[in-house]
Amino acid sequence: MKFLEIKTQIKQFDNIDELPQADTELVMMARAAAEKSYSPYSNFKVGTALLLENGEIVTGNNQENAAYPSGLCAERTAIFWANSQYPDVPVIKMAITAIKNGKILPSPVAPCGSCRQVMIETENRFNTEIETILDSSGEIWVADKAKDFLPLFFEGKDLE
Repeated sequence: MKFLEIKTQIKQFDNIDELPQADTELVMMARAAAEKSYSPYSNFKVGTALLLENGEIVTGNNQENAAYPSGLCAERTAIFWANSQYPDVPVIKMAITAIKNGKILPSPVAPCGSCRQVMIETENRFNTEIETILDSSGEIWVADKAKDFLPLFFEGKDLE
């Protein structure tokens, strides 16, 4: 038996004030999107802001349903909307914020596995990377690409 070691690096900032201004603006848009979330069951609000290669910014938030599997996460809501409205324009950056009981969480929350998979599919679709900013009221994490969150991902070539 051998061991396979998988490593990834994510940048850590002590607070939002350390981010470049453009990133701070994207985070603020994600926070505003989170406030508009439809999450009456969990009261766990998530917002996402995407920067597209053409300069457009698209936001999304989680949408819950009493039948829990019928809801959709903020990341996928935003990505699917962006891909439907701008089918030939890559997502180059995204910010994600989570709010519980009216307060931004004290630690960053990473996307769920399904969202990570969609993020990677989007990177592969456009042959680009999506820099991802995970916001919190404390530290901020920034990954250079979605694959940093899911190093063992499934992709189209696996279907061959």
